[in-house]
Amino acid sequence: MSTVTTKDGARIFYKDWGEGQPVVFSHGWPLNADAWDDQLYLFAANGFRAIAHDRRGHGRSTQTSTGNDMDTYADDLATLIKELDLKDVIHIGHSTGGGEVARYIGRHGTRRVAKAILVDAVTPGLLKTPKNPDGMPIEIFDSIRAAIKSDRSQFWIDLSASFYGANRPGSTVSQGIRDAFWLMSMQAGFPAAYDCVKAFSETDFTEDLDKFDIPTLVIHGDDDQIVPITVGGLRAVKMIKDARLEVYKGAPHGLMSTHKEQFNSDLLEFAKQETELAEPSTRVRRTEQRTSELSSSSR
Repeated sequence: MSTVTTKDGARIFYKDWGEGQPVVFSHGWPLNADAWDDQLYLFAANGFRAIAHDRRGHGRSTQTSTGNDMDTYADDLATLIKELDLKDVIHIGHSTGGGEVARYIGRHGTRRVAKAILVDAVTPGLLKTPKNPDGMPIEIFDSIRAAIKSDRSQFWIDLSASFYGANRPGSTVSQGIRDAFWLMSMQAGFPAAYDCVKAFSETDFTEDLDKFDIPTLVIHGDDDQIVPITVGGLRAVKMIKDARLEVYKGAPHGLMSTHKEQFNSDLLEFAKQETELAEPSTRVRRTEQRTSELSSSSR
């Protein structure tokens, strides 16, 4: 089993498939690297080195009782990047993993980074505060913590419905996808499952996003019930210089499974594009156009 060891002794498990430019995937809460298997296989088969790790406390990594915070997650990612001596990395982060990528860039810079893709990410910040009046009230996250304490196994089962939009009319989400979510979630240790709620909900990533100076793609589903697009993608794209926004109509939080074909195509296309993707003004116009379309459809 492949692992790297952090400065506090935690062993971080990772998968490493293929050869070529490295693409590093950061998973969402409370999942693990297995959530990215379809994309790992895709990239490895298309000339990339595809790597995904289990965040500390999740999956096969050490179940630490401390360090379940964004700074530590980012430093663990930096350890993985350094130990494998990865350069020219394309970072892809989903949900909490998007926050991990943002905090990594905020703390460690972009010297080893080529591009970034944030998928239904928790950036720039979820919690409703005076600085973020349109955020989500603390009561939502308190209820999540209470459910984890009460019966986390049942909570993961229930959460999988909104995560993949299985609670929407006409949903075709399979039981297998929901079962896989439960299985990965149960592999997370209690401290990570519980403490990470504070990490993903209360961390302000505004300053981290300001340090992005690499081509960035923001992907968000407009029916995300976990991280609403108005809280996440629509705000994040305005804070990242020359970022491009792709809105997935009707897509839930777990769109990498429900919209896999479209998602895989967009990831691969972005990864293969030359660094000079387009003139900045072109990317801004595309973003504004998609934002306008979303606003019109929501009225």
